[in-house]
Amino acid sequence: MPVRARLFLGSALMLFLELALIRWAGANVVHLSYLANFVLLGSFLGIGVGFLRARRPRDRTGWSPLLLAAFVALVSLFPVTVDQRSADVLYFTAVQPAGPPPWIALPVIFVAVAAVMAGPGEIVGRCFRELPGLDAYRLDLIGSLAGVGGFTLLSFLGAPPLAWGVVVAVCYVVLLARRLPLLSWSALVVMLAFLGMESVAPGVSWSPYYEVRTTDRMDPAGRTVSISANGIPHQDIKPVERLLTEDPRYRLPYERLPESPLDEVLIVGAGNGNDVAVALHRGARRVDAVEIDPRLLEIGHQRHPDAPYADARVVTHVDDGRAFLQRSDDKYDLIIFALPDSLTLVTGAASIRLESYLFTEEALQAVRDHLRPGGGFAMYNNYRERWLIDRFQQTMAETFGHPPCVDTFGRAGQLAVLSISSDPAGQRCAVANPSVTAQSPPPAPSSDDHPFPYLRTRGIPALYLFVIVGILVVSLVGVRLVAGPFRTMRPYADLFLMGMAFLLLETKYVTGFALLFGTTWVVNAIVFAGVLFAVLIAVEVTRRWRTPRIRVLFAALIAALLVAWLVPAAALLELPLVPRLFVAVVLAFAPIFLANVIFAKRLAAAGDAATAIGANLLGAMVGGCLEYAALVVGYNALLLLAGLLYVAALVATARVDRAALAGVR
Repeated sequence: MPVRARLFLGSALMLFLELALIRWAGANVVHLSYLANFVLLGSFLGIGVGFLRARRPRDRTGWSPLLLAAFVALVSLFPVTVDQRSADVLYFTAVQPAGPPPWIALPVIFVAVAAVMAGPGEIVGRCFRELPGLDAYRLDLIGSLAGVGGFTLLSFLGAPPLAWGVVVAVCYVVLLARRLPLLSWSALVVMLAFLGMESVAPGVSWSPYYEVRTTDRMDPAGRTVSISANGIPHQDIKPVERLLTEDPRYRLPYERLPESPLDEVLIVGAGNGNDVAVALHRGARRVDAVEIDPRLLEIGHQRHPDAPYADARVVTHVDDGRAFLQRSDDKYDLIIFALPDSLTLVTGAASIRLESYLFTEEALQAVRDHLRPGGGFAMYNNYRERWLIDRFQQTMAETFGHPPCVDTFGRAGQLAVLSISSDPAGQRCAVANPSVTAQSPPPAPSSDDHPFPYLRTRGIPALYLFVIVGILVVSLVGVRLVAGPFRTMRPYADLFLMGMAFLLLETKYVTGFALLFGTTWVVNAIVFAGVLFAVLIAVEVTRRWRTPRIRVLFAALIAALLVAWLVPAAALLELPLVPRLFVAVVLAFAPIFLANVIFAKRLAAAGDAATAIGANLLGAMVGGCLEYAALVVGYNALLLLAGLLYVAALVATARVDRAALAGVR
């Protein structure tokens, strides 16, 4: 295969496989549903090591399918559910631990992902050594866009892992047919067999977010359809009569709020339709049912015995709840956040969950503004910690000016329904309860800049510190053993720092666009593709036209970061959709464009493009660890941290051999 075609296909395989591993591993190892960037960081390490290995004459890429098959077999045979016994984590869901403990599972998976991704990284790295640096980087970006687009298309079609495996296997065969040993051919067959068994399992389907499994069981009261997401029990489908008699969470919002006609009802987290069926039963004349996962809506259409989604009074919206509130001008008599527990994070590049922006103080202010006079709001869930109930209660009290009704029940009072009316005189609380635990003061409300409602105080939990330290130690050892002495990367210290800074930029803008336009997989895919496209434009501009000196570009980049830091997200949320999109794109992609013009100019001066890219990717991995600083300082401060890293990169660039930079300064 010609080198340019090989580079394009290798880059497409690299991005496609990375996204597939994030989705598939998170569905089978529940730790990764809450540490999704763990796979991303392993990918950066593996790809970086692969680029560095490309300097060696002996090509070992033919063994890459064997490593991938071993990883798939390992995870399939030893799946893991999450250990909920620690309160010092960013998630909550009441399940029992099973499978290998995290201190075994997480290091093994990190090393395994790095080993798997080293193969595609080496394939692409060897192509870089045969082409001029910018030409190779341009083709790498085009191939990466193709990989993102291919995986996005399969996600839209609801394709199972077998389809992902077939795409990966075909790419390996086309790229490595002459170098694949018999054992690797056999490994591809084994991998497809494991993925095929998972894909055709009874009741299993795939949404853009989860592996969704439905099972039927017969209770004494009748049939129940249970839905699990990524192996965690998530929802039960029951007739409305059973919901109202068996589960107080469905009736309490109506009992605690004023008795008034329900002309307009909004349900966020409509899921399979239970809450919609109850609202219709209570006489709602119109129900807006918002659900982020199209597969859950589809199951509700197909399986709910009361067929709430077939009712003409119901309008369904496949959307993020916060984004729906920002776009809608409607007023409601009742708004319910119905068990909006996503069980997964936004993509693989941030520590926020799909529902995190629903529980900030700004989100509840939006809820208040969408209520009619005398209207009510309720939210319920199985809250794992009593302090979490206190936090939400305090946020509601500060937003509405009076405390809500709080009903707790179940084991240790972890099940809770919080109900509040815009008219305090209309509330019908069972008891006066200014605080659930009498904790003083309760945890502060989360905000749009610090959207971590499940984190009790600002800080990095011990589990995450352990993970970060482990990643860095393993990475240092792995790079030294596989890629050789670190001194070979010393000339590219500035590119290492640029990689750190750029990962922080990407994380900031992924979370920023999630706030401004929703946490849906479509928005995330567009943002990732947009970042790659902006990088590609920067490379094309650098290849075709004369650009300012690197120092001038660094100054412009620092200025752009400062402007973006000074503009608050709240100001953008107040803008109409089209102006908001324009301003958000300018604020986000101006720094990305400038950063990559600098990178492209520096890459053009690099004597060894493959080593330069490898150093940059390893820097991105370290930047992914720094992303956890947002747990302490918030996401907007990541722009300042990125700015400091770019200043350090400028200093390091000034130390690069002047002759090498003579043509690009």
